Amino acid sequence: MTENVIPLFKDPQEEATAPPVAAVPEPVKPVRVWKRTGRAVVGAVTHERTKSAGRIVVRHGSYVIGGTRIVTRRAWDGRTGARYERLLRAAEAAGNYEAAGDWEERLHRFREQRHKRRMDLLMAPEKLVKGAAYGAGGGLGALIVIGIALAMANKDASDIVTPLMAFVELIRLLVTLVTVLWGPLVAVGPWLALAGVWAVGRHRNAAPQWALPVNARRDDAGAPITPSIVVTALRDLGVAPLRKAIKEMGDAGAAMLGPIRIAGCGVEVDVTLPSGVSTEEVQNRRKKLAENLARHQHEVFITIPEAAHTVRLWIADSGALDEPIGPSPLVNDETMTADYVKGRAPWGQDLRGDAAELSAYQRHLLITGKSNQGKTAALRSLALWLALDRRVEFRIADLKGAGDWGMYDGLATVLIQGPTDEHVIDATEMVEDVVAEMDRRLQAPPGTKFDPLICIVDEAQVAFMCPAVSKGKDKRPYGGSKATSRYYMAVRKIHNQGRAVDVLMWQGTQDPTDQNLPKLVREGAHTRVSLVLGTESQARMALGDSAVDGGAAPHLLRQGLDKGTVVVASDGIKIPAGQPSITVRTHFIDTDAAAVVAERAKALRGDVTTLAGAWHDEEERDALADIATVLGEEPRLFTQDVLKRLTALAASTYGEWTNGDLKRVLEDAGAEPKKSHGRMVVHREHVRRALTNRDGHGSVSAAE
Repeated sequence: MTENVIPLFKDPQEEATAPPVAAVPEPVKPVRVWKRTGRAVVGAVTHERTKSAGRIVVRHGSYVIGGTRIVTRRAWDGRTGARYERLLRAAEAAGNYEAAGDWEERLHRFREQRHKRRMDLLMAPEKLVKGAAYGAGGGLGALIVIGIALAMANKDASDIVTPLMAFVELIRLLVTLVTVLWGPLVAVGPWLALAGVWAVGRHRNAAPQWALPVNARRDDAGAPITPSIVVTALRDLGVAPLRKAIKEMGDAGAAMLGPIRIAGCGVEVDVTLPSGVSTEEVQNRRKKLAENLARHQHEVFITIPEAAHTVRLWIADSGALDEPIGPSPLVNDETMTADYVKGRAPWGQDLRGDAAELSAYQRHLLITGKSNQGKTAALRSLALWLALDRRVEFRIADLKGAGDWGMYDGLATVLIQGPTDEHVIDATEMVEDVVAEMDRRLQAPPGTKFDPLICIVDEAQVAFMCPAVSKGKDKRPYGGSKATSRYYMAVRKIHNQGRAVDVLMWQGTQDPTDQNLPKLVREGAHTRVSLVLGTESQARMALGDSAVDGGAAPHLLRQGLDKGTVVVASDGIKIPAGQPSITVRTHFIDTDAAAVVAERAKALRGDVTTLAGAWHDEEERDALADIATVLGEEPRLFTQDVLKRLTALAASTYGEWTNGDLKRVLEDAGAEPKKSHGRMVVHREHVRRALTNRDGHGSVSAAE
């Protein structure tokens, strides 16, 4: 009883010597276990070694499957006419009916030969039995003859059957050999066949690209464009109706394509879209289409031809558009001249590699683009060509003032260079004087012929954005886009009526907006040109909605890489039928080469007195002194040329002058014009002598 009594108090010594009680571990929560397991599984699956092992398994498995498919298809093509039928359908879909007829004839020949082989197989057993009988009889006879010869040689009659027995022994040996090898062959045969199809698949890289080794992955960049590549690129474009239609086509989509034609440094193909697919859906996926074709975006152009529901793809050879084009004929051909009316400027090359030539006849021009993309060079090259026609007069305002137009000093009658408000004022007055000249021509008698007058304002956005205001009572601003703007209204007047009397306005500007290039001004240009731009809205401002809707895309050109590449909307250049624009890679003429061409132009027309601005009215001018000024160093000058230069000097004073007014002033001074080769000319020496001998009654005034 006492052993079972539980003490009420524990002995301290016993408590000190008692073994410690083990701590009970906290149970592990199942959620943590699953998280750890999940992380471990994910880590194992995503480990690089696991990925490599997976790629190896997929790759070699695909080799076997792909090799089997290739061998089966080869066997099927060899035994049937499937190959001929496939090529026949492709030729018909491509519209190549000559090739289709050739494949049809080959298919007919193949079927005839196959029928003949099958007929021969039906007769094969009979021929085989006869052949075996003849062979056995002939073989026995030969062996007996050999045995007789052997018996005679050995003088032993038993040798007659020796060859026959040797032949029987050979048969027995072969049967034994086959019996021994048959088992291993049966066991190894399937593996040999598997190795064979694996080798075929490996040779053809019949595995997904991601599973192939890095050095074996195909690089399709620059690969020749074939119908299957185009159809595959369209199928994978991400347009569901297009993908579905291609899959349902019996010819795998070949019927969509026209012939693939070589076009310059690339190829061109028309694609007739199936029902439910719009041309805009394809245009909007230009980048993806280019990637599907193993090209860069700038190497694929999508335009809309005349045929309904069709897009035209131009696909460049890989890297071809990054190669520079040749030098301008203006630089190479020192004998070249120009014809404003009938000629075309050798401006560059289109994407086909053909010469792109532009007519300037009675066409106002606008060229725009981002800064430092070749705008001035492209505009200047057109003006350099026109300078080789001595009839053309130039009045130029370069509102950048960097010397890009400096070679026109001595070639243009007016040359303003500078970016300040004062230069804009001079440029505006220059354009207004051109308007006055246009009005004078419009009021001339019907049938009067005039020499072309080209007014060029480069960096025109500086003029439109100029805040300067006229002084005096006239408080109109020089810049702006309203009817109160002097520059804007002068340009509009030239656009409205200038071309009828060969007075043309050419402008170059940066990044078009409604502020720096008003709508009425840009729409007044007959030839609209754009280099690389930033947005589609700017492209629409530069070229118009119809051109952009038809495929023009200057906003997709590459800044810095496509310098000098322009998109042109004009009837003055040859554009493929049905297209509203054309892309041109212009010839680059640097400043030094431009100066050489300008010197040739100066040699054609002689020295021209170039004015630098200041079109401010004066109450009275010394007409005889002004005539001496415009003659410059010319020994003599046609009276018409003198009148043009006087008008450029002071349009408000001399703009209304006629040959009679000029003749009156010169006769009063004793320096009347003389006839030379049937035309009236003014001699420099006569005018200078008249100035020297002029009496004290004062100058000969233009106001008299």
